[in-house]
Amino acid sequence: MDKEDCIFCKIVQGEIPSSIIFEDDTALAFLDINPAAPTHILIIPKEHIGSVNDLDNEHENMVGHLITIGKLLADDQGISASGYRLIINTGQDSGQVVHHLHLHLLGGRRMGPLG
Repeated sequence: MDKEDCIFCKIVQGEIPSSIIFEDDTALAFLDINPAAPTHILIIPKEHIGSVNDLDNEHENMVGHLITIGKLLADDQGISASGYRLIINTGQDSGQVVHHLHLHLLGGRRMGPLG
């Protein structure tokens, strides 16, 4: 999928409305429209990057920044003490649906095992 057809790129450009809860020069975070937990926030880079497989050394700071945003949002949502997950799906077998790098911040309930 190229960036012209990418739903997350359209959200970044303001072409598709979303419930944005964080934005800076490099990243955007918004509520997932189909939440898998009471707290389900998507954290994305503004730059179109298809998946983890498309990262290289120049992206290290940006990826660290996305994780730091996840921690800050977990604090803001009141779930950091009880626990939360930051998940990055990569590729079809992982369940990646939108081919734009993104982290899922999940929390607000006890999570089951991964599998």
